[in-house]
Amino acid sequence: MKYFCYQIGIELKNQLTSLRKEFFRKTIHICTAFVPLFMHFARVPAILCLCAAGVLYIIAESLRSNGHEIPLVSDITAAAARKRDENKFVLGPVTLVAGIIAAALLWDEKAASVGILALAFGDGLASLAGKSFGKIHVPYTHGKTVEGSLTCFAAIFSSTFLVTDNCQMSLLVATLGALIEVLPLKDFDNLIIPIFLGGIVTYF
Repeated sequence: MKYFCYQIGIELKNQLTSLRKEFFRKTIHICTAFVPLFMHFARVPAILCLCAAGVLYIIAESLRSNGHEIPLVSDITAAAARKRDENKFVLGPVTLVAGIIAAALLWDEKAASVGILALAFGDGLASLAGKSFGKIHVPYTHGKTVEGSLTCFAAIFSSTFLVTDNCQMSLLVATLGALIEVLPLKDFDNLIIPIFLGGIVTYF
């Protein structure tokens, strides 16, 4: 009985640690929702700042993954890193910044905003919902849940409708976004979601 309680305690602690890391990581994710606002008022400086942030992160993370701790950057990476990323170069922030920059360069302001907000809210909230109260797992998706996918759909629909004021477009973008998010793409959904959904708004 004592051993059983000990095991339950260890499992609960691990779950809480995982949830705390996910919350911290996705808070950063959701904060990218401010990028369209910055680009509206100062597009070129905003893109240049993103490029600079991406380059600085790559340098700092390369040093960290080779055993050289970088103040603040290493602490943030350690606090946000998934178990699969431990002792490795954490790629997520690179694909996040690259996806946002690509969407901003490829599409007009409205389409880019849809893609970036879908990434910020859809992907960000889906993960939090799945980790917090997800019960129904989708097969072959590495742990994705129905609850997370529904949250993703609702978040993308809301943000897209806010930008486009088009219900049909919002339904299409939200459906495709939720389908992309449920795929086991690891960190590469950060690239695909803003680029692909921005393209949908542009051409459809």
